[in-house]
Amino acid sequence: MMGTTALTAAGVLLCLVTAMLPDPKAEVGTDVAAPAATQAEAMPSAPTSPAPPTDSSHAAATATAAVGTATAAPQPSAKATPQAASSTAPSAGRIQPGTTYKGVATAYAAGDGNGACLFGPSDDLMIAAMNTTDYESSRACGAYVRVRAANGASITVRITNECPLPCAPGQLDLSEQAFAKLTDPKLGRIPITWSLLSPQTSGTISVRYKTGSSPHWCGIQVIDHRNPVARLEVRTTKGWRRLPRTDYNYFLSADGSGCGGAMRISDIYGEQLTVDGTALLPNVAQPTRVQFAPH
Repeated sequence: MMGTTALTAAGVLLCLVTAMLPDPKAEVGTDVAAPAATQAEAMPSAPTSPAPPTDSSHAAATATAAVGTATAAPQPSAKATPQAASSTAPSAGRIQPGTTYKGVATAYAAGDGNGACLFGPSDDLMIAAMNTTDYESSRACGAYVRVRAANGASITVRITNECPLPCAPGQLDLSEQAFAKLTDPKLGRIPITWSLLSPQTSGTISVRYKTGSSPHWCGIQVIDHRNPVARLEVRTTKGWRRLPRTDYNYFLSADGSGCGGAMRISDIYGEQLTVDGTALLPNVAQPTRVQFAPH
């Protein structure tokens, strides 16, 4: 009996010790459950905003946002709302009427007279390249300027080209033919003053569509204008729309709005000329019946 009692006591003691030990399965379960809880906390909450419309443009914007764009705002559509024509006089830019500018004149070989303004070849080589700063992304194209040298000589040239850096503000790079009328070509570089002109002319303005223009995209250029052009607008079903100007002297309609229709051209003095009935003919200079007034 005493042996049986001792064995029973030992068994009870063993059971108590075993019950006090940690359960290995429970520890493994805790390790697995912890990442799951962390991941659940990191998941974004379900959106509470109403479901978006099902049109394709909004669907594309939603798909883009889902990929991870920085903003949830939808991108503008391809056909932007045309801008209304301004009733105020356009800015003259850096080159202001009635202002005399100081700089230097240099000379370059003008070749056939074509340049960055893309007016095309010309027999009249009394032309100049305007420094990049005053060229102002082609705003100076077609401007007539009176150039005066310190020796009293003066000439009138038309801006058809751009003189890149290191040409400084105020600098004109004259054709060799124009430079020779001011001074000895051997000098190469002379101080000058110059100012904007509004010359007498019997000619009228022409317009030209860029090569590749179509009802879906077009570039429009103004040619033979007396005063610098400040703005070009095309008439669309929503009114007048102002077109952006490139540094190669074309006004672009990226979506084709107004291509082949009426256009309104403004000079730096604020005068507006309306041209109707232009044909969408690429690389053809189409004469008009209008010209800016002299100043």
